[in-house]
Amino acid sequence: MKLKIEEKPFLAEGRHVVTVTEVEEGKSENKDIPFINCRLENEEGFVNQRFYLSEPGQPILASFLKALGIEKTEVDTKELKGKTLSVEVEERSYEDAEGKGKTIKQATHFEPAGKANTSDRI
Repeated sequence: MKLKIEEKPFLAEGRHVVTVTEVEEGKSENKDIPFINCRLENEEGFVNQRFYLSEPGQPILASFLKALGIEKTEVDTKELKGKTLSVEVEERSYEDAEGKGKTIKQATHFEPAGKANTSDRI
């Protein structure tokens, strides 16, 4: 059997400089909350990060946009594509609406590309 792999692997845990290569809009499966899903990638791999457009999600989205150098209050999602930033990739486990355990990779600790340094963390 021949295998043809046309996808990059998920990024390993740790700090990475990534570029926003795709932005998709959607609504959450259970509560119908709007979100944007950003594919963040580099030569080594990728991670998808979902940003919920809810009140609790606003500070997370704000820190993401700030790391991209966007500090206005209204942004067209098309402006995100092609922008670069530094993220920390980590795994997070949670229970879904049916009580099933899930583990995902996520991007956190958003910083401008070139300014984040792992030695800066406490």
